[in-house]
Amino acid sequence: MDLELAGKTAVVTGASRGIGLAVAEALSAAGARVVGAARTSTPELEKATVATVSADLSAPDGATALIGAALAELGGIDILVNNVGGGDSDRFGLGGFLDTTEDQWRHLLDLNLFSAVWTTRAALPSLLERRGAIVNISSINAHVPATGPVGYSEAKAALTVFSKRLSEEFGPQGVRVNTVSPGVVGTGIWRGSDSIGAKIAATQGIPQEQLLAALPEQWGIASRRISEPEEVADLVAFLVSGKATNIIGADFVIDGGTIKTR
Repeated sequence: MDLELAGKTAVVTGASRGIGLAVAEALSAAGARVVGAARTSTPELEKATVATVSADLSAPDGATALIGAALAELGGIDILVNNVGGGDSDRFGLGGFLDTTEDQWRHLLDLNLFSAVWTTRAALPSLLERRGAIVNISSINAHVPATGPVGYSEAKAALTVFSKRLSEEFGPQGVRVNTVSPGVVGTGIWRGSDSIGAKIAATQGIPQEQLLAALPEQWGIASRRISEPEEVADLVAFLVSGKATNIIGADFVIDGGTIKTR
C-alpha cells in the first residue's frame, strides 16, 4: 500500500530506540524526511533520519530548540509523533501513592505529558500551514491506572485527553490528531537490564526472563504475546498517511487484547 508519504516531513521524539526508532524507520521507508529527537543519538537513528537533534524534552527549552532545528532542516513540518515518555528508572519507585515523591510526579508528568504539550505548541504553526498530522503515543495505562509507577498512568491519561482536545480545536483547521495506546511492547523499558521490567522482576524475586515469559498469561493478553515496536510503528505510519485523512480524535489501542472492556 502506498501511504502517500513520499516527500513529507516528520519529527519523531524519543527516537533513539524502541517505538520511536521503529516509527522513524517506518516513515523513512515510506519516503518521508525524518528528524529524530533523543537525548543521545544512535547509529540506527542516524541511518533512519536526515538529521538528529539532541534534546531533553522534559523541559520547555528542549522542545523549542528541537522544533527550531527541525524547521531549519526540513523547511516545514507535516507530521509530529510525540513518542518520548516512560521515565528514568532511578527517578521513580514502585510504591503506593503515599510513598511517591514530588520529584517522581513532576518527572513523569514532564516527560509523558508536558513534553508533548511543549513540542506541539512549537510545531503547530507549521502543521496548520501544511494541514499536517499529530500522533501522540499514550499507553493502555491511561485506561488501567492501577498498574505502573504512580504518576505514569495519570500522565498518559492526561495525554490522551490532551490529544482529544487538540483534535476538536484543530481538526476543523486541517490538522489531524490521534493517539496510539500500546500495551506491553518488547522495548528496553521491559527488556533492558536497567528498566521497569528489571525492577519489577527484582521486587518479585524472579529472573527478568521469567517475568517477561509470564506476562501474557498474567495480564490476560489474548494473543499470548507482547507487541513489538514495528507493529506500533506500522499503525502510526498509517494514521499519519494519506490513507487515514478522516481519522481524527481517535485512540487506537494495540495491546493484543489486554483490555477487555473496550
